[in-house]
Amino acid sequence: MTKVRHVLGISGGKDSAALAIYLKNRHPELDVEYYTCDTGRELNETYALIDRLESTLGKSILKLQSVDLNNTMGQSPFDHFLDLYGGYLPSSSARWCTKKLKLDPFENYMGDEPTISYVGIRGDEDREGYISKKQTVQSIFPFRKNIWSEDVIKLFLSNNAIANFKNLAVSFNADEHFLKIVDTAISVDFNLKQKANALLESDTQLFNKIIFHLLKETDYPIGKLDSFPLIENEDVLKIDDIFQILRDSGVGVPAYYEPMEYEAEIDGEIKKGVYNRSRSGCFFCFFQQKIEWVWLLEQHPKLFEAAMQYEKEGYSWMDNETLVELKQPTRVAAIKKEHYIRTNAKASKSKNWQDQIMDAEGDGCASCFI
Repeated sequence: MTKVRHVLGISGGKDSAALAIYLKNRHPELDVEYYTCDTGRELNETYALIDRLESTLGKSILKLQSVDLNNTMGQSPFDHFLDLYGGYLPSSSARWCTKKLKLDPFENYMGDEPTISYVGIRGDEDREGYISKKQTVQSIFPFRKNIWSEDVIKLFLSNNAIANFKNLAVSFNADEHFLKIVDTAISVDFNLKQKANALLESDTQLFNKIIFHLLKETDYPIGKLDSFPLIENEDVLKIDDIFQILRDSGVGVPAYYEPMEYEAEIDGEIKKGVYNRSRSGCFFCFFQQKIEWVWLLEQHPKLFEAAMQYEKEGYSWMDNETLVELKQPTRVAAIKKEHYIRTNAKASKSKNWQDQIMDAEGDGCASCFI
């Protein structure tokens, strides 16, 4: 059979680190290559996590750079591209940092060999993450009940594919309930996602077995394998499971996720709140919440000052506020007060700090590799 690569991108965050450990423990037969895309502007805690992870995995994590550092006159990759973009800071509407510092190095590293890319999107998240545009790269999601990417599901569960899917289901002795779901056409009242979930709930391993055999009729990388252990996967891992994997392995939770106390004045009383970071990535990531900027100000004041130096007239990390404005004591107090009130309202609904991290997560650059 054709040689197929297995790769996993380490963002420096909790999910990709936990996935690396999970695959090593559950599927040691997979020869996984690990890599990370270094922007040169990560927190020290990120680099420390990668060092501990290398020790646990017993493998090196390849550090990908978006530029040859010998030609950047001592600049970090981020600063190199910032100069090329004329000082124009990245934002949610102009995420050049994600493309230049994360996606391009990833695509270049993949080359043209058939490759399976393992992505750590959890079972309690409802998103796809980054899917490579290369036909030779196929994404797999081991933490979800549905390990397949949206393009694969669409290909094999479309209405014109019902007969082919059903023939395989019958040959594998599917029960009547499973076959009834297969026969049900996609419609406004029963969309693609609902059909996939119904089949997975009916018989996860059978569904995966059928998809695997259908892939053998395509050019998808998994179709080139004699066998694939994850078709027997029925695990659904959520945020509590991720933290448990990290702690049990000895790698530990990245320090910036751990809650730290702050004081907030509420109606004349001093209350104790907690804050932390919700994502990995550059210390000045524009996807940060206001309370995370306050966390950076108080826990890493030198890094906050460095982030502030990037802001020039007309260019700031946030649309409605500069870091100079945010760092003012009255503004810091207001942000803490708002955060305390909001998080305690959530706590009354049994939300813990891990749930709050999950709520805060968005489509940041780390989500390319999670």
